[in-house]
Amino acid sequence: MKIQLLVAGLVTIAPPALAETPVLTVLTYDSFVSEWGPGPAVEKAFEATCGCDLQFIGAGDGAALLARVRLEGAASDADVVLGLDTSLTAAAAATGLFAPHGLAAATDLPVAFDDPLFLPFDWGWFAFVYDKTRLASPPTSFEALAASDLKIIIQDPRASTPGLGLLLWVKAAYGDRAGEVWAALADNIVTVTPGWSEAYGLFLAGEADMVLSYTTSPAYHLIAEGDATKAAALFDEGNYLQVEVAGKLAATDQPALADQFLAFMQSDAFQSVIPQTNWMYPAVTPAGGLPDGFDSFRPARSLLMAPAEAMAVRDEALTEWQTALAR
Repeated sequence: MKIQLLVAGLVTIAPPALAETPVLTVLTYDSFVSEWGPGPAVEKAFEATCGCDLQFIGAGDGAALLARVRLEGAASDADVVLGLDTSLTAAAAATGLFAPHGLAAATDLPVAFDDPLFLPFDWGWFAFVYDKTRLASPPTSFEALAASDLKIIIQDPRASTPGLGLLLWVKAAYGDRAGEVWAALADNIVTVTPGWSEAYGLFLAGEADMVLSYTTSPAYHLIAEGDATKAAALFDEGNYLQVEVAGKLAATDQPALADQFLAFMQSDAFQSVIPQTNWMYPAVTPAGGLPDGFDSFRPARSLLMAPAEAMAVRDEALTEWQTALAR
């Protein structure tokens, strides 16, 4: 009887509340969270230090991230947005949805970088990638490409950061003549895909001679596959630079954890993952350096518009592109 009363008494005592594991949600592009992208390794490394559950949400290609942030506003479940680039940061800042990170940007970028809302995590040059066994003499300018009968695949600038980067590349190189260049290039374009993955897949399937990608794309084939047949065309006008960034949403309910992630993003544990998963230059060169063969295609000249300039010319550049393709 005493045992029964003791048991009954224990049942009525509420157990202490179990501490919930905090969740940090990072909105990013699909290829980052794929099994071959940086996401899995970054998740494992950060969770080992944060005592949290890091969850990635894929949202198409880079430019689609801003559209989603605008749509969801302060109601977004995300705490951090990772995968915008400097062609979009002025527009992202104008939403008022991002909070200052309060961190110094420790970078090895080829350009100066200082932004109170966004921190870089990788960078690279856009380039048209081709197969050397199929194309012996690649064009060395947009005008040479337009004068050829080569077929290319590009990405939609309304949904893809490489697609938008291409618009800015042509605009930076040719200014008021950009519309003429697009009109000349229209016949070379086989298709326009929503994002990079679809475009590159079609190129590998032999659907075009060249695809808009990065100077580091051939490094993937060389290092991961032992395939030295891919190369990147370097243009006389210069190749356009992309700097990818992350920022903290002002409405996050995990501000301290978001700050911790942004600081971790600049660490060797994060940066060392980038070269052979995202196949871009890390914002901070890892202690072990870059893989052999990674830096094979380096343009002599870099083009890059400041964020405010990129936002200012975007609509005009988009109209020039749409007009040319509609003919």
